[in-house]
Amino acid sequence: MLRLPEDQRYLFQSPFGTLVPEITDLSSELPGRRLYTVGDVVTRNVLAMGLLPEVAVVDGHTMRAPCDRTPPLVFPAVYHAENPPGTITRVLVEALRKAIASPPALIIVEGEEDLAVIPLVLEAPEGGWVLYGQPGEGVVIREIDEEARKKAETLLACFIEESEK
Repeated sequence: MLRLPEDQRYLFQSPFGTLVPEITDLSSELPGRRLYTVGDVVTRNVLAMGLLPEVAVVDGHTMRAPCDRTPPLVFPAVYHAENPPGTITRVLVEALRKAIASPPALIIVEGEEDLAVIPLVLEAPEGGWVLYGQPGEGVVIREIDEEARKKAETLLACFIEESEK
């Protein structure tokens, strides 16, 4: 398991892409794209626009408060992964790989899904768009390209390896 040290968390406060105040601002740009969503609210909003993400990662919380989970019936494949806060587990990465290989798919995380953006950018095909919420600010969009992968690798290098329990 990879754990983000407390003294490195500041690196994740800035958006890892372009910040848009409202997802509806992207309504003309999203259709026809391979979308990957991280977060319950972003996923719910994309579904409300009539779009089905290739992969959606949710944990049943928004800003640490419980919320309705995305209905798994919308997704033909559903995976489960444990991922404690501040970590990226092997189980989460494996679930992402399986989901990317058989879209559309939903990953339900027990724990926290926030950091799934990093392995998602590394694992998903180039050209896809990762969308995730920036609390109190809007939605971050990151196209998966070589620059995004390099940034994800740099961020991943800040983590420390720990044994999984």
